[in-house]
Amino acid sequence: MIFPDYKETGLVYHVAPIIDLDEIINKGIKYDDKITYTTKYKAFHRYIDSFKKDFIPSWVIREKTIFASLNFNNGHTWHSHTVIMGIKINEDKCWIANENLANEIYEPFILKDIKSFEVARDYLNKKGSKILEKYWNTSLSFKENLQLRRDKTKGYDAEVLIQHDILKEDIKLIAITSDHKIMSIKEWKSFLSKGE
Repeated sequence: MIFPDYKETGLVYHVAPIIDLDEIINKGIKYDDKITYTTKYKAFHRYIDSFKKDFIPSWVIREKTIFASLNFNNGHTWHSHTVIMGIKINEDKCWIANENLANEIYEPFILKDIKSFEVARDYLNKKGSKILEKYWNTSLSFKENLQLRRDKTKGYDAEVLIQHDILKEDIKLIAITSDHKIMSIKEWKSFLSKGE
């Protein structure tokens, strides 16, 4: 893993486009404060929420979630032009689920309405519903995960579903990625001040 364990740091990790950094520094993070929320994700989250099980608390709403990770594997591929942040959370308002399962249906969900990809709708109806049942059935509270450590199970990529706003003082900037490098905030400031 790239970072020390949550039990040592008290941080989970959020990645956002660098274009949003100024607003994050000044206002913190809200689930719907990015342009991409409405254009890329809102309907997808709503679709996954429609499969939510009765045992999941009513306050767990994927459509109103800030997503984070407990950690990243060594060799993780970062998106370019992003900022990596450590954030403090309210453990009582967070849920854990397997991001790998959600990722399996993202492309079929997007493709289902594109002509010549109608087969994606069949995929969602047959396989997608089973994947999402497993997504919710293998999810658990953040605190329960700290005891069971499902996030350390092979094939379980734990995403943290944060159900509260993140205050600016609860954000620690860690690094900025570009197409060519990933550098800590200190390294970026040094790089920029030297004009190299």
